[in-house]
Amino acid sequence: MPIKMYLSLSILFFSSISMVFAQTQTWPEKAVRIVLTFPPAGVTDIAARLIAEQMNNELKQTFVVDPRGGSGGNIGADIVAKARPDGYTIGITTDTLFTINPQIYERMSFDPTKDLIPIVTLASFAQVLVCHPSLPIKNIQELVSLAKQRNLSYSSGGIGVPGHLAMELLLFRSSVTMTHVPYRGAVPATTDILGHQVDCGFLPGPTVLPHVATGKLIALAVSSAKRSPLAPQIPTVGESGLQGFDASFKLILFAPSGLPSKIMETLAKEASAAVMSPEVAAKLRSNDLLPIGVGVEATRKLLADDVQIWMPVIRKIDLKAE
Repeated sequence: MPIKMYLSLSILFFSSISMVFAQTQTWPEKAVRIVLTFPPAGVTDIAARLIAEQMNNELKQTFVVDPRGGSGGNIGADIVAKARPDGYTIGITTDTLFTINPQIYERMSFDPTKDLIPIVTLASFAQVLVCHPSLPIKNIQELVSLAKQRNLSYSSGGIGVPGHLAMELLLFRSSVTMTHVPYRGAVPATTDILGHQVDCGFLPGPTVLPHVATGKLIALAVSSAKRSPLAPQIPTVGESGLQGFDASFKLILFAPSGLPSKIMETLAKEASAAVMSPEVAAKLRSNDLLPIGVGVEATRKLLADDVQIWMPVIRKIDLKAE
């Protein structure tokens, strides 16, 4: 290779490296897109917008929430997986994208373990089991008894999402069956319980508790190990007879693989600080979300532990999704 060409290529190479380094040092220099893997108006949307606003203030740059729901979070996650790993397209999803979807979807357009990086566990949340008030039940024992006598149905925000998993775990533990009616998000799933097109459903507290307060829905239990601060009068599933029952879920901030470590560190630091700031933490709790704010290594450990919890359940109920 001629010496001039060699020098030219060397200059080009090191210039490119310098440019990438400079970009990571000054990130963010433009608006950041946060792809939300679920529809708007749900618990994930509430959390995403609170966090985006806080990061706007701290990093002096715009963070735009872009809801792209569908297929248990796969549609939005695919956008992030195929984005340039420059920190300007990131995502917020539930832990089920990493722990459940790879087990139940036969075909995925991306590999969560290879194409995505979980960066921060933002918060945890539970689901509230609600039913139409016309059903002659007041607790889980009566629901189980009724399910043994006649066909009942339940709604969820989609196949493999937290509400679906929580109900299947309950049915598995109770040795009964109900017909699953999946929707594209918690809001339409709630609407059809209100109209009694569907009997029951495990759904987010902020979505269903206002309807419980007005008597349009009845609440039987919460899916977490502890009662919800928003509705301390509602027992847990464990208190209702299924000891040890805990179907809690987490919100995860993630990015495409290949994200420069400097940007990852900044994202982890700022997102963790955002959820743990007094104002945001208080608003999260008021929406039935428990702030966590731990980084990459702790998040990977939490996800690995959750896989071990859910794998036996998925196998025993033979849960599949298309």
